[in-house]
Formats: sequence, structure tokens, C-alpha cells
Amino acid sequence: MQRYIEADFSHIGVMDARGFLIGSVVAYQLNKPLVLFRKQGKLPADVLSEAYQTEYGEAYLEVHADSLCEGDSVIMFDDLIATGGTLIAAANLIRRMGAEVHEAAAIIDLPELGGSKRLNDLKIPTFCLTEFALDEQ
Repeated sequence: MQRYIEADFSHIGVMDARGFLIGSVVAYQLNKPLVLFRKQGKLPADVLSEAYQTEYGEAYLEVHADSLCEGDSVIMFDDLIATGGTLIAAANLIRRMGAEVHEAAAIIDLPELGGSKRLNDLKIPTFCLTEFALDEQ
């Protein structure tokens, strides 16, 4: 929480579904609007959709089309960064609405799966509380 008190951003974006738990608390404490990024078919009204690859195939992430405006800045929250697909899809949706990504934040990073590197390669700053190796010996 302390990390974001003085940060210059306008919205909190949360990933379906465990990101809701983390990001909603931060949004409430900092009095920032909450933007929900949901799995396909969960949101009413007009949505923007973005395909991304999972370990099992292709999935879609959706957001209300009027959630953000040009000039908005979003911190994205999820529980875990594995391949980075969900957060990259959310970043693409944010940019399609004319907003910018301030940071991608998660509790856990699994660096061996390359997600945080993919995010950094796309100029998306990341912050994780901890990281775990897949093969601890």
C-alpha cells in the first residue's frame, strides 16, 4: 500500500478473479476507481476483448469499453505472474482505450515462466512481493 500512496496514477485494474481481492483493497484505501478485467462473457454492456495464450490454449479478457479515457494511468493487480499473458492482454486493452499502464503488480512472480521478462520487454514496469523457483533443490 505504501508504495502507491504518492504514486501518480488514476485507476486500479484488477484481473479476474484473485486480482480482485488484492486490488479492491488498494483501490478502497487509496480512493481510486476500480476497473474489472474479466474472463469472456462475464460483463454486461459494451466490452473490449483481447485474446491471449494460456498453458491450455487461447482465452479472452474483457473490460467495459468506457472504463478508461485518454490520459488515465492504471496500476494492474493480479495474484501471480507466470507467463504474463493475462497482464499483457489487460495492458493492450488499457492502451486501446487511450490510457497508459503505470505498473503491473502481483504477490508472486514465477520468473522461470518468463512473464515478468515479457512485461519488461513491453516496457511495463513490474512489482512483485516475492518470487518462487519452479524447481527448488
